[in-house]
Amino acid sequence: MKNSFLILLALALVACSGEQAETPAITEETPAVEEAPVEEAASEQVEEAAEEALQVVEESAAEDVVEEDDQPIVLAQQTEPAAAREWQFKEGTHFARMVPSQPTWGGADKIEVVEFFWYGCPHCYDFEPYLNRWKAQKDPNVRFVKIPAMWQPVLELHARLFYTEEVLARNGQIEDPASFRNMVFEEYHRRGNRLTSEKAIYQLFERVGISQEDFDKTWSSFEVDQNIRKAKDLARRYSIASVPAIVVNGKYRTGGSEAGSYTKLIEIIDELTAREAIR
Repeated sequence: MKNSFLILLALALVACSGEQAETPAITEETPAVEEAPVEEAASEQVEEAAEEALQVVEESAAEDVVEEDDQPIVLAQQTEPAAAREWQFKEGTHFARMVPSQPTWGGADKIEVVEFFWYGCPHCYDFEPYLNRWKAQKDPNVRFVKIPAMWQPVLELHARLFYTEEVLARNGQIEDPASFRNMVFEEYHRRGNRLTSEKAIYQLFERVGISQEDFDKTWSSFEVDQNIRKAKDLARRYSIASVPAIVVNGKYRTGGSEAGSYTKLIEIIDELTAREAIR
């Protein structure tokens, strides 16, 4: 039984290699010259079988590569960039683009929104509550700056009032700057006090506990003078011709006449800051 198994195993190995089974033993009568063709034929068959087997392996491997290459290439899907979105407000209609862009009051760490105003302007007075509500809920990455317009001596006097108040507020001497500004607006528009002298202006500061000495020192300080020069320079660069005027990041200018209403003006501000946020 064991011998039979060995014989079968030997036959199987011969078949896997592509060789033919053993030929009968050669007798003395068989011419020796006839052996060569048989051996050559067998050898050729073995080589052909090996080549066929190699071709089968190569073709199979090639087919596998083709199948992998033929797989569809799936590209990463991109959402529509925010810059491609449609905006509600149009350049040339609702706002103007300043070319080239101009410097801002503060640094480039935030998107800057500037309001040019005048205490004596009734439109600035009406717009103030809208602006205060917007400031209370604006994006933390947006910086708001108020800049007084200065077309004539009275406006420059009111600009010095504004920057004196800013310095005293920063030093903690005016606790509620928003309430102080509202008091100035009310004094001009409700009480008819045009604030045309330094003395009339000081009386407002006196109401909130500012001494004459602190007022005088701040009023004529280098810091206030510097802020006035900077404000004049930006108004010139931004071509400010009316108030209230809004400038976003030294690039876009708009105002009440372009917007048509204060509510719409706030919407324009939000859209322009959104444009800057995706740059």
